[in-house]
Amino acid sequence: MPTSANLLPQYKAMGQLEAACREFCDTVNDRVHRQSRRRPAEALLEERQRLHSLPNQPFTVAFGTTRRVNWESTISVEGVRYSVPHQLVDTRVWARFHGDELIVTAVGEDGPVEVARHDRAAPGHPSIKDEHYPPRENKEADRTPRATTAEEAAFLALGPGAASWLMEAAASGARHLKPKMAEAVALAKLHSVAEVDRALGTAAIAGRFAENDLISIVTYQAGLETVEPTRATEQHSLQPGTSAWSSFGITSDKDEH
Repeated sequence: MPTSANLLPQYKAMGQLEAACREFCDTVNDRVHRQSRRRPAEALLEERQRLHSLPNQPFTVAFGTTRRVNWESTISVEGVRYSVPHQLVDTRVWARFHGDELIVTAVGEDGPVEVARHDRAAPGHPSIKDEHYPPRENKEADRTPRATTAEEAAFLALGPGAASWLMEAAASGARHLKPKMAEAVALAKLHSVAEVDRALGTAAIAGRFAENDLISIVTYQAGLETVEPTRATEQHSLQPGTSAWSSFGITSDKDEH
């Protein structure tokens, strides 16, 4: 297209432009060609008899790059989490950007099928659609993660703090969750389960999902001491005494020499 052309006033989305292109092609292919005196659509019917047939399985690179669907029914594309139907958990799909949309394709026994479409999102703002998850009786309740492996079950067994950490970490698009979950289970063997679960809950609230964040919080909380706060009374003031000043201005014989 010429650089001076601006299609925005006529077409607000790529889908509208595609529909206009298809309509234009149908129009010109149904006209009689000046040289061949035939309609291109009629000529194509004869030419198809001589053309090679398309392969039964599609060339999947046309669908984009492969992504593995995580247990929370999402894929990561350019650091952003996008949801896909929950039936595709632990399978492989293909994702590609088409204009401002992300198209997710799955290839099954019946061929390729588009399974999800999202508007392009920015890092830190995952695109999650409720229709990709099974219906819940209480739609207002928080989605509770369910373990699909022994490692996930061991992590979630730490307590509600672990479940909160996992939901918040997945929602924020944090990466490398499995090694961090394994680290938490290992820390629970060195510290108490309650301490590690408490640290996970703190990390979920504070949004700390980076490397070594959990062990830093566990170490900090383990060093805290519960001290009864000092309160002013009629017999005792919170003002510190002046006894430390008593040695000011006094020099010893050794100092004089």
